[in-house]
Amino acid sequence: MSTQQPPVRLAVVGGRRGAAFKLALSTLSDRVTLTAVCELNEKMLNDWKQNYPDIRTYTDYAQLLEAPDVDAVLLATPLMMHARQAIQALRAGKHVLSEVIAAHTLEDAWELVETVEQTGLTYMLAENYCYMRPNMMIGNMIGQGVFGDITFVEGAYIHDCRRLTHYPDGELTWRGELQHNLNAMNYPTHSLGPLAQWLGINRTDELDYMSTYTSRNGSMTRYFQEQFGDSHPGSNPSYWQQGDSAVTTIRTKKGVVISLRLDWVSGRPHNMTHYGLQGTKGAYLAARHDHEDPLVWIDGRSPGSSLDLPGQEKAVWESLWAYRDEYEHPLWQRWLKEAEQAGHGGGDFFVIDEFVSSIHNKRRPAIDVYDAVTWSSVFPLSLQSVGTEGKPIQFPAFTKNRK
Repeated sequence: MSTQQPPVRLAVVGGRRGAAFKLALSTLSDRVTLTAVCELNEKMLNDWKQNYPDIRTYTDYAQLLEAPDVDAVLLATPLMMHARQAIQALRAGKHVLSEVIAAHTLEDAWELVETVEQTGLTYMLAENYCYMRPNMMIGNMIGQGVFGDITFVEGAYIHDCRRLTHYPDGELTWRGELQHNLNAMNYPTHSLGPLAQWLGINRTDELDYMSTYTSRNGSMTRYFQEQFGDSHPGSNPSYWQQGDSAVTTIRTKKGVVISLRLDWVSGRPHNMTHYGLQGTKGAYLAARHDHEDPLVWIDGRSPGSSLDLPGQEKAVWESLWAYRDEYEHPLWQRWLKEAEQAGHGGGDFFVIDEFVSSIHNKRRPAIDVYDAVTWSSVFPLSLQSVGTEGKPIQFPAFTKNRK
């Protein structure tokens, strides 16, 4: 007799971003079935219906949550909606896979944790950057001690998203509203998530305290002047509360320093995935662009010495891929072909796979609610820090009741 469990019946909430998961849903169709889509845009709903004739479509989220044939929801809506929608779904008996960030206030973060603890349902943050191939390979190398003890890590999300801050008529999207209303590290998890996993945050170490600084704004004013002229309020520098760049420095309880940078409004070539680390036995630098390899230097294995002594060969960076056969992450060894076709460097595939596996195996997902709120809390904590001219702010003890 077969012991295979029935597929998880999934509803996508937010049709535009949700569409990126179509390949993963197709590849994993023996374990997950798309049952419904909830979206306000009727044209987008019709597009989904053409691709999936058997699904049901909704424009009312509350109505979707009443459907008995929906086991779980994938929240792909604007980030300010994620926490409330997740809490609502959990209370309706649905598992939740939420796009980033998990919550933008500490109050919502605490309520989300309490709701997961009370319901016992699966909650996972869909932080796809954690599953990118180099990030998983570096995590595997750290786990095997290749870089020694880690003392410093850095991450940055630098991506010119100005065209995504407004609609054609100049009305602001959720990204634009964030730039308009708040001055903070407002989108931290792409940068922090992989680093936190490398360091074992919420497992073998914890985030202790942080400070945030933001630059003056300038890029948005210039852009809106060029796009809409002086009549648009965005052409006035005082309209934008958010500075062009935000920098957060975090210290863990074991003494590791984490540096984060966010800038989604400055003009420059694409650099969404900047990461680096320093350990006692080596270092890592992510690729800056598509035509460059990620780099490692491993003491005793890479060419040369970093001591720069007379008569010795100088230290030389190596391609990370030179160590692929030895340290490729097992998930990438298994799913390379499928993941390479998915969005966000394979991440969109792996988050679906992990979410479904955690439900079927009744275990905590790799990015659980405690990770989700810890990483996301950088947003509200950075608001406090910026408002006090960079004063260090302690991280809440979200895991205090974790079992």
